[in-house]
Amino acid sequence: MIHIVCCFQAEDAIRYFCLSRGLGDGYKRQLLYGGMFLIAGVVLLTIIYLLAARALDRGLALPFEFNEMQTDVMIVSDVCAPLPESVTKEEFRSWFQDCTGTQRAIALDQLLRSSLLALLGMAVAAFAFGYVMAGRVLSPLGRITRTARRVAGSDLHRRIELDGPDDELKELADTFDEMLDRLDRAFTAQQRFVANASHELRTPLAINRTLLEVQLSDPDASPELIQLGNTLLATNERSEQLVEGLLLLARSENELVDRKPVDLAEVAGQAVEQTRGEAQARGVEIRGGRPPVHVQGNGVLLERIALNLVQNAVRYNLPTDGWVRVDTEVRPGQAVLVVENTGPVVPAYEIDNMFEPFRRLRTQRTGSDKGVGLGLSIVRSVARAHGGYVVAEPREAGGLVMRVAIPV
Repeated sequence: MIHIVCCFQAEDAIRYFCLSRGLGDGYKRQLLYGGMFLIAGVVLLTIIYLLAARALDRGLALPFEFNEMQTDVMIVSDVCAPLPESVTKEEFRSWFQDCTGTQRAIALDQLLRSSLLALLGMAVAAFAFGYVMAGRVLSPLGRITRTARRVAGSDLHRRIELDGPDDELKELADTFDEMLDRLDRAFTAQQRFVANASHELRTPLAINRTLLEVQLSDPDASPELIQLGNTLLATNERSEQLVEGLLLLARSENELVDRKPVDLAEVAGQAVEQTRGEAQARGVEIRGGRPPVHVQGNGVLLERIALNLVQNAVRYNLPTDGWVRVDTEVRPGQAVLVVENTGPVVPAYEIDNMFEPFRRLRTQRTGSDKGVGLGLSIVRSVARAHGGYVVAEPREAGGLVMRVAIPV
């Protein structure tokens, strides 16, 4: 029981030591293995010491009795005091007990010193052995972890290809490689589909738009034909926006590999300028301060984030005296784009639904001329592709506060 309690206490102490100094999992395990060996040696030394002391106590009892006759005694020990020429039985017994007590203490001291030296050597050997064994055991796991991190950066062509015996770690690595093969094929098929869809969907819509514009430019066209053409042209434009949104959503699902420095304030300013005419037409004032904030990412996709948020803030606003505030902030390790607007009161339980494709406030499908219902879905996908996130908070007076955080 003492051994088990000491081991658990040692494990907790070593874990606290490692965590308090920010050591890696591998080094924590190495110290843990060495510490367990050391604690086992301390417990073993304590047991040996107690057993040796008990054996000495039992073995040093007087094995003889004195008679009343004189007896000559030759003292051969260097640690015992000399005897006078003539002693009584009680005097000799007292001297003998003192002598054996001194010898017992010296023997225990020598045993303790020798054991401590042996324990020191055992501790060095234990930590060295633990370091070697932990390194051999954790080396495959470290290789798996490094490969997983490279894969997390969208490098799906990496494989572990672990060599060695057919043990649990090799089985894990082979299973991980098989999963990467399937993911690689799936992402390749998705990219091929997006490329084909971009051509197959855009081409007929572009042809329709061209035909409608040519027909509407005819000066002999009747008013009914012009009205019908404008209706079809608006429907075709809406279909183009839907296709563009779907393709952008498909491309932005993966984390970006090629990143460049982008000023988030410049991106937000361009989005504001593109939306300013619509805001003025709707009577919405655009405010805010945007200090320079640089991040690593894709400028086109980040501009799409800002444009979608500002457009939504302008379109879903108050009929009169509405405003939109677009700010950029710097936080520890993050660049934040904040878009706040007035508007209708938004229940908190509706926030999550707004980020789903084709979902709007209190409606399950698209049903207005304000967009195709993909704006916030694209914002969330692009933010995740940059390693960031987007959160929405309803304002008490109505409207929303949208925050997009991108790692710097």
